[in-house]
Amino acid sequence: MSRIGRKPIPVPTGVNVTIEREMVRVAGPRGDLAERKSHDIDVVQEGEELIVTRPTNRGEHRALHGLTRSLVANMVEGVTTGFTKTLEIQGVGYRAALKGSDLELALGYSHPVSIKAPQGIEFEVPVPTRVIVKGNSKQQVGELAAVIRKQRPPEPYKGKGIRYEGEYVARKVGKRA
Repeated sequence: MSRIGRKPIPVPTGVNVTIEREMVRVAGPRGDLAERKSHDIDVVQEGEELIVTRPTNRGEHRALHGLTRSLVANMVEGVTTGFTKTLEIQGVGYRAALKGSDLELALGYSHPVSIKAPQGIEFEVPVPTRVIVKGNSKQQVGELAAVIRKQRPPEPYKGKGIRYEGEYVARKVGKRA
């Protein structure tokens, strides 16, 4: 049976890839990551490249092929350079601070909001109105950034709240006199 799809993933030196029947493990200078894969999709290492192939052109195989290729490419990038998400805090009195490795947010509530840093994730607060989430797993970094943003999403009338860096918030005019 011929395999379809050959968009190679470059593997830098210093990165070790272990391919099992339903698991791909990637270890590099920043740590190691593992991800499950479908048994229909093949991942093969050829020299300094990883090749992800699918058995047929059916829709489910095409979808799994693209998903697997993206997950493996993100793991390789994560263990070499890592991922970051930057959040901006806007509003009078809204600020962030580090308490050990955890993040503490003052968002206009009667109490501070504390967010614990999971394994493999670290926070940076260069200024009190900016939070940087760093880690090896793109999924974990994005998910934790979304949890932080959800604590006080940007509101459309005054624009106060937590937003991603560069995010546009559509402003509304509000009540007229």
